[in-house]
Amino acid sequence: MYKPSTRSFPVYDSLRQAIIEQALKPGVKLPEDSIGETFSVSRTTVRSALVRLDAEGLVDLQPNRGASVAVPSIEEAHDIFEMRQCLEREVMQRLCAMDRAPVIKALKAHLAEEKKYLDVDTTRSIRLSGEFHILLAELTGSKILANYVNEIVSRCSLVLARFAQAHSAKCGLDEHTEIIAAIEAGDAERATARMHHHLHGVQDRALLNPDGEGEDSVSDILARYLPSNG
Repeated sequence: MYKPSTRSFPVYDSLRQAIIEQALKPGVKLPEDSIGETFSVSRTTVRSALVRLDAEGLVDLQPNRGASVAVPSIEEAHDIFEMRQCLEREVMQRLCAMDRAPVIKALKAHLAEEKKYLDVDTTRSIRLSGEFHILLAELTGSKILANYVNEIVSRCSLVLARFAQAHSAKCGLDEHTEIIAAIEAGDAERATARMHHHLHGVQDRALLNPDGEGEDSVSDILARYLPSNG
């Protein structure tokens, strides 16, 4: 897997977080000069971060045309969700066959964070919802599976940003609770069914929304993601 340089990592991490939290919408241009000025780094450093994001499918980097946040097609959206179903089914099977005590402890701690920011901080709530699924994969102990789930969840964030219809975050929180309960019971069939239902609910909410919002500049958005801002 491609890894950015130490200098470019803060740029990569901040851009990725802004995309996942849907602050940077699909199609938004990512000018290297303004990003470099925001982070006080060179365009070469910015390019290194953009190359990795391009490899992960979050950025579209075109020769002589610059970079922009990737814009998934409706066909890609369906394919992404189908692949996610396959990956998360495997996660459920593995977790239910493991020692579940440490798994449940970690999941319930994360769920408490989700509840804490529900209806309080929308962007953090969006990120925590996706990170729940990444945590599930990480708890299997398989780095390969965790990497694939990490990438597919990130790309789903793009799909939701591109096509999403407004919905209550409480729905996702309740479904996460049901998934944890099934894993705690060691019921792989129920856990898989709950996850399947949950992901279909997310997919069903991914309906075309033609109204684009781009009130802030890229620099203004990324300024909120500088490492010193937490």
